[in-house]
Amino acid sequence: MKRSFSRIILAVSLVSHVVAYTLVKEYSGQNFFDGWDFFNGYDPSTYGDTQYVGPLSAAQSAHLAYVDSSSGHAFMRVDNTTNVAYPNKRNTVEIYTSDFYPVGSVFIMDAARLPWGCSVWPSFWTRGSNWPYDGEIDIVEYANLMGNNQMALHTAAGCTHTTPSNQVGQTIEPNCNATDGAGCTVSEKKPNSYGPGFASAGGGVWATQFDTSGIYIWFWSRSDVPSSISLSNTSIDPTSWGAPSASYPASSCDIGSHFGAQQLVLDIQLCGAFGNPTYNQTCPPGDCYLNSVIGPGSPTYDNAYFEISYVRVFGLTNATSNGSSTTTGSASATSPGAARTGSPTSTQGSGTSDALPMLSHPLSLLSLAAVLLLSLGLM
Repeated sequence: MKRSFSRIILAVSLVSHVVAYTLVKEYSGQNFFDGWDFFNGYDPSTYGDTQYVGPLSAAQSAHLAYVDSSSGHAFMRVDNTTNVAYPNKRNTVEIYTSDFYPVGSVFIMDAARLPWGCSVWPSFWTRGSNWPYDGEIDIVEYANLMGNNQMALHTAAGCTHTTPSNQVGQTIEPNCNATDGAGCTVSEKKPNSYGPGFASAGGGVWATQFDTSGIYIWFWSRSDVPSSISLSNTSIDPTSWGAPSASYPASSCDIGSHFGAQQLVLDIQLCGAFGNPTYNQTCPPGDCYLNSVIGPGSPTYDNAYFEISYVRVFGLTNATSNGSSTTTGSASATSPGAARTGSPTSTQGSGTSDALPMLSHPLSLLSLAAVLLLSLGLM
């Protein structure tokens, strides 16, 4: 019996590491924009030269946000048809999820194209309800004609980034304190993470693990996407993905004290706090707004659009939301309220998929282990 019990303990150890996360929410197809709010108006926080258009119906009428009927992909774009006169802003979009997702979540975005061009500053990121104290995770961010994507964390004081041995990307800035502007930044070293190279490679996938042990961001160009990441799979195991592009271990940034539940955000800003100071590094000499934003929108903004296959959220069992509630049985979303000011319009809908129960009870694990050993003839 002692030998059998030892084998059961071994099997429990193996079983507990097989499937870590199950599907909580999916944004895809004709219902992609269900569950997102559209910011409406000017956002002064990043000093950009954009006017965000909302609600969804207004963005659709302006052909700035829509789902293509043939591919089922969601498009978000900068207005490239209007001749903008000085000193006006150019129309674009920003959307953010109605739900906030707790520590113990994984965010995945599959995109065919990303916005690019002079003055263009796109982002796929997350934020807590009380910035910067609840943190920010920048998953996709770059400006103008930069050659690669950048990832970053923004937090209150006390969070730093030490480059771990399992990180593929290059650490640019170690201080995550939001008052420093850039946050703790990691530059992607894999090819085709941005611009025409990303599009010609067929796009790619980002996965972000938001965990008590740290925050980890993976990028794969289309040909390298793991087979376990697909619309047909409702569970994922990040331990099978290899080294991440950006690794922020909790040893130098305590996740529980620097991050709350996170809201997903997609936007396209123009110029602004990131685009202006980097404009002349890759674009013609001159002023970002005067050179690019005003005047005809084409051809300057013909490539300034997202084409997204899906965004999915996976969760752990018994995860706790740092927003307004504690979940039991699965990591689920909460809605403590939008973090932005302005005129958001909700488009909540049918994108939810209930998380599958995990075997978190010791007896359940022992039972499964016993069945596994019996099937192998070891008991």
